[in-house]
Amino acid sequence: MDTDFDQIIQLQHLDTEIRTAELVLEGIPRLIQDIDGKIQSCSKVVADAKDKLAQNQKKRRDLETEVKDAKVHVGKYKRQLNEVKTNKEYTSLLKEIEDAQHKIDTLEEGIIAEMLAADDIEEEIQSAVRKQAQEEESLQKERLVLAEKMKETAAHQVRLQKEREALLPAVPPQQIRLYEAIYQKKSGVALSPVRGDFCAMCHMRIRPQMLNEIRDKAAVILCENCGRILYWPTKAEPAKAESSKSG
Repeated sequence: MDTDFDQIIQLQHLDTEIRTAELVLEGIPRLIQDIDGKIQSCSKVVADAKDKLAQNQKKRRDLETEVKDAKVHVGKYKRQLNEVKTNKEYTSLLKEIEDAQHKIDTLEEGIIAEMLAADDIEEEIQSAVRKQAQEEESLQKERLVLAEKMKETAAHQVRLQKEREALLPAVPPQQIRLYEAIYQKKSGVALSPVRGDFCAMCHMRIRPQMLNEIRDKAAVILCENCGRILYWPTKAEPAKAESSKSG
């Protein structure tokens, strides 16, 4: 088997970038959906405040109607005072008038309270509208940034796919089959560089004879612990904090 790993290492790099792009593209719609939910929440705060004002106004109208009805009764009782013939009837009517007037006073106090509450609700609406405008402006900007990122990532993914397709003919078929089998089994990481005398992915020590074969590219060597293709880095690669759980 051809043991020049340059192409298959490049294939792994491309697949890693493609998978990263896929994860970004999968995550952005959820983030946009969250933003849309926040925008709707801003609108709901304003709508709730306006609904509260509508309820306040209805309550005031109902109280005003009750006051009007009560005053009609007071007028009726006062007219009847001129028609009664006994002190008992007169006293009874005075009591009715007193009770009705007390009810009117209570209702009018309620109307005043609702009017004062309406002022507070009007301020609440104005504050909610201002906050809605500010938050929606900020959220819409976030939404545009995410939409642009999604567009750029999708274009980048297409470029990576084209690079991958162009690279495949340069990789021996048997290496592709081995690589893809391990790639599927090992969550998208089929290769592991040698660091010191350890597998960088699972941190298993590599036997001296295997190290020599890997360094000399004498054969395709799989890690005895995690099963990934081992290779000797030809240039300095950035160290990554790999977890032994990767095995």
